Amino acid sequence: TGKENYSKTNKLLREKMRKMISNRNEKNAIEIGKEKALAWLKKSVLINGGLPAAHAGHISYQEVTGYTIQTLRKLSEKELAKKLVLWLISVQQHDGSFCAPDGNPYTFDTGQVVRGLLSVIDEMPTVENYIIKACNWILNQIESSGRISTPTNDLWLLPSGKMIPESIHLYVLPPFIEAGRKLLKTEYIDAAHRSLLYYKKNYHLTEFETLSHFFGYIMEALYDLGEIDLVKDGMEKAGKLQAQNGGIPAYPDVKWICSTGMAQLAVVWLKMGIREPAVKALQFLCKIQNERGGFYGSYGRGAGYFPRTEISWGVKYFLDAYLLL
Repeated sequence: TGKENYSKTNKLLREKMRKMISNRNEKNAIEIGKEKALAWLKKSVLINGGLPAAHAGHISYQEVTGYTIQTLRKLSEKELAKKLVLWLISVQQHDGSFCAPDGNPYTFDTGQVVRGLLSVIDEMPTVENYIIKACNWILNQIESSGRISTPTNDLWLLPSGKMIPESIHLYVLPPFIEAGRKLLKTEYIDAAHRSLLYYKKNYHLTEFETLSHFFGYIMEALYDLGEIDLVKDGMEKAGKLQAQNGGIPAYPDVKWICSTGMAQLAVVWLKMGIREPAVKALQFLCKIQNERGGFYGSYGRGAGYFPRTEISWGVKYFLDAYLLL
């Protein structure tokens, strides 16, 4: 009996040690992934001060440049973040909007620039006027019903023929509300609440029926808007699809994955305080991360979302998840 107990104790100790070593190795892998991703981001900034859509791109993407400012500041890259801010305010349209790479103003893109500008307002108070111009323009895009319109959605057609769901406009609302609170503009807050009610009433927000990237926008927006029960419902559906290796399908009925979507879902889980599926997703991403530090938009047989392009927003959300972890 003594020998049996000694053997069992040794076995438990060995198993515990194995798990500790495994956890340390996994943590190191994520840390290495973060360093590679940050290096990719820093190398990608264009001379003019904007971020391109993809590796070796030459056209700055205002939306991605905007919401990456927060990420860089949290990574102590404040000078680089400032460079992005200065570029963005130099390209703002006279009406307050910001444009997509096609040269047309988009409500979604303008909202993401507001995110970035808000993150520096305490250190760069001069951005206040640019934020107000942008938010006044967004306010004019919100219909009396609460629906958020946009001058064009030409770039919202996916290669599959599907359209990006209009409900990703929810991701405009958290910075819009924050601007209202910081700048004492109650009209922004009132309009945002009207929009939230509209999308809750007219869309099945918790159904995972779109690309995981867009589902991630919706889930994070709902979390930031305080709609925790909706987030729990939606994330439970995504969690049921997560494979043992951490992968999450880009759509419920496919086997390929969207790297950005996976990183975004990890962000939401971590905001909710749910670590296990988030860590599994990040470990999966580290294994498929490209040598340069970027991520293709999608991986796997039949991949249909930038499968051969290292997109900058995938790196941004991977770094966001790392920061929360």
